Amino acid sequence: MTGKSFSPAKMVQKDVQAQGGTRGCAGAFAIVRDGVTRVNLVRKPFGSHQGRDIDLYTFSNDHGLVVSLTNFGGIVTAIRVPDRRGVPGNVVLGYDNLAAYVDDRAYAGAIIGRCANRIGQARFQIDGKLHRVAANEGAHHLHGGHEGFSKKIWEAEPVREARGCGLRLLLTSPDGDEGYPGIVDVRVLYLLTADNSLIIEYTAAGDRSTVVNLTQHAYFNLAGSGTIDNHRLQIRASGYIPMDRDRIPVGMLKPVDGTDLDFRSPRLIGRAIDEISADLLIDGGLDHFFVLDGGRDADAVAATLYHQGSGRALTIRTSQPGLQLSTGNQLDEQMFDNGGRPLPRRAALCLLPQHFPDSPNHRAFPSVILPAGKRYQHTTRYQFSTHPA
Repeated sequence: MTGKSFSPAKMVQKDVQAQGGTRGCAGAFAIVRDGVTRVNLVRKPFGSHQGRDIDLYTFSNDHGLVVSLTNFGGIVTAIRVPDRRGVPGNVVLGYDNLAAYVDDRAYAGAIIGRCANRIGQARFQIDGKLHRVAANEGAHHLHGGHEGFSKKIWEAEPVREARGCGLRLLLTSPDGDEGYPGIVDVRVLYLLTADNSLIIEYTAAGDRSTVVNLTQHAYFNLAGSGTIDNHRLQIRASGYIPMDRDRIPVGMLKPVDGTDLDFRSPRLIGRAIDEISADLLIDGGLDHFFVLDGGRDADAVAATLYHQGSGRALTIRTSQPGLQLSTGNQLDEQMFDNGGRPLPRRAALCLLPQHFPDSPNHRAFPSVILPAGKRYQHTTRYQFSTHPA
């Protein structure tokens, strides 16, 4: 894992009020080491939903990295990163109001669960018993159902520790939630560090064997506007999962070697899409699942994304075994800007660390069955940097 190591920090309370007021919060707090503020957090109201208050939390560090997220859906609403000249820009798609997220159909910036990706025919078996989950994409189940974790209101606890400053989100998913068996307690920790990393740690446990596969659905555009055609992408994956037009796996792992899906060396995204054979295109772009070479090593680099014009770069490390790449092929139908205008196709891309699609129905895939009393745990690190011209 790259980046500096930091000794334990001294935690102090800062007498600074969050802009717009705070709810049940004495003020913003910060992590201080040797008298220098490293990471801080402020909280302000973001509206209400279903009779409950929703807050917006904003983290920042000394390097100008700013992350905003809300306890509605665990959504990351903005990540502001300086370019090589020090000019900040938001590198994820999002909205500036809660109502837009309530109506959003593109899962923008949200926590996905209980099960990310698709479950074919919206059914699976555990110990020989058939379970039917919500069919919210034709005959199939997608990203947790009609009202998955992306539409839930999470409890939030500010966190201060030596690594950085952040927010722990907690949710109890009841038995039968969208058809899933068992009660599941979920915790997601967002942590901003002084080395420009956003760490996300997922944990879950249930009272019955069930399915759990969590991820974060951010849409990235390191330029801050336009399309991602001129971004350079590298995915450290020697294999991919072939899928049908419904994005349901049709077979086992295939090698990327000799195919148009080989991203082991950096490639310009727009050019890569132009070069891909028509039989591999999905909605005119990429929406494919890659099997990572790093296995489940949380320190292994899974993917890198670079935009030469701004100098911004993103490195992703994860303990998850795979990565779903989607190049925003349907954004013009699913997501709108704050003025109500549809975003252009390929306005951003998703790089979603997770287990394999339709895993509950494929015994040879890494299992997403969480046995009763066992603990689900995965970590993903998004590290931002800038490169000289």
